[in-house]
Amino acid sequence: MARPKRIAPGPGQESVWDYPRPPRVEPVHARVTIELGGRVIADTTRAVRVLETSHPPAYYLPQEDFVEGALQPVDGSTFCEFKGRAAYFDVVQGATTARQAAWTYPEPSRGFAELAGLVSVYPGRMDRCTVDGEEVQAQEGDFYGGWITRAIVGPFKGAAGTWGW
Repeated sequence: MARPKRIAPGPGQESVWDYPRPPRVEPVHARVTIELGGRVIADTTRAVRVLETSHPPAYYLPQEDFVEGALQPVDGSTFCEFKGRAAYFDVVQGATTARQAAWTYPEPSRGFAELAGLVSVYPGRMDRCTVDGEEVQAQEGDFYGGWITRAIVGPFKGAAGTWGW
């Protein structure tokens, strides 16, 4: 499938098609929260986001900013050509468990050291994720974990038919 036409960003917006490849990690100057099981399980002003061409940013939070017991390590891993080997967590709050809904890079590849000790979640598997109070929309598909806010425009990779972009 051919890549669709880039949407021109409006004032205060950015296009994911202007993001770099390889990705860039940058600090987030916003409050980021994650809710599951009807409770806030993470709340931080120390997040970073990973920007990669055609993808909504993935937000990574310090592991210690999750409530105790929310992240349960599970078997399995994946490999990113840029960031290295990812390990996964079930995310748990009370009787609610989101299976393999969070990941980390315990030993990130060179150039991505700032991701060590940070965790990202699939926002579509949580009750709610926010950036400065704005509820994010999940990136389509079941592989990528991008967080879509009003500040970014696509089109976004992830939906059916976008694998080859």
